[in-house]
Amino acid sequence: MSAHDYINLEDYPIGTESVKREALLARVRADLATDGCAVLKGFLTPLGVSALTQEADSMAAQGHRSFNRTNAYFTQDDPSLPDTHPKRQFFDRSNAFIPADNFTAEGALRQIHDFEGFDGFIQECLQEENFFRYADPLADVIVNMAEEGEGFPWHFDTNNFTVTLAIQNAEAGGAFEYAPAIRAESENFDEVARVLQGRSDKVKVLELEPGDLQLFRGRYSLHRVAPLKGKRRRYVAIFSYVQEPNMVGAPERTQQLYGRTLPIHHERAGQRADALID
Repeated sequence: MSAHDYINLEDYPIGTESVKREALLARVRADLATDGCAVLKGFLTPLGVSALTQEADSMAAQGHRSFNRTNAYFTQDDPSLPDTHPKRQFFDRSNAFIPADNFTAEGALRQIHDFEGFDGFIQECLQEENFFRYADPLADVIVNMAEEGEGFPWHFDTNNFTVTLAIQNAEAGGAFEYAPAIRAESENFDEVARVLQGRSDKVKVLELEPGDLQLFRGRYSLHRVAPLKGKRRRYVAIFSYVQEPNMVGAPERTQQLYGRTLPIHHERAGQRADALID
């Protein structure tokens, strides 16, 4: 089996120039321009969903589980700020990530990621001149795994662009909630505080189904995954792209998410194209 079997190329001819592909690009670009989020329903075939589910199940034991309290920026508490400041608002985080180095080139996840037209299509959707795969060996393509009672509290992404594939949903819960482009021009702490307090009218709710592809500008949009219910695990594959070559995660955050760091994380610490808080 290959990506040709896993991707719904009939509805999403991402690797072939055509009128249908141009129309698809126009639709996705319009959605991204509106609120930084676009969803391609049924991007995977049923076989693709099944193959990814089996691969995620087989690697579940390799997931790094963490249970702690974190703010939206994954930083330490700053007592010099007022108690109400967003950087001082901490929430329970219970989650697991299966790091990228567990997925082989022959597996379904990397078969999809390495499909000839995949990166080019994503770049055209985002209309970014500077566009690179995340160079982090633990995080370029991963699976987020969550179980009953778990979720992911409000946060901003380290990567400028995040591309996700819904693989398997929990029996209930797990909605994706986001505040579009809340810090596109500045940190916008006042509005971030309103989201954290449940008082913002900027929040949207998205229900993703297995096989859906989502493009999301998560570095600029505050977002979370609501707590899950039921015994079935939730799996989501995450493909990451950035605006600078050779970028990797910060050591502190890499340790939080994956339970380990590699020499490359310390060698390249602080190499970012912006000054936004991580």
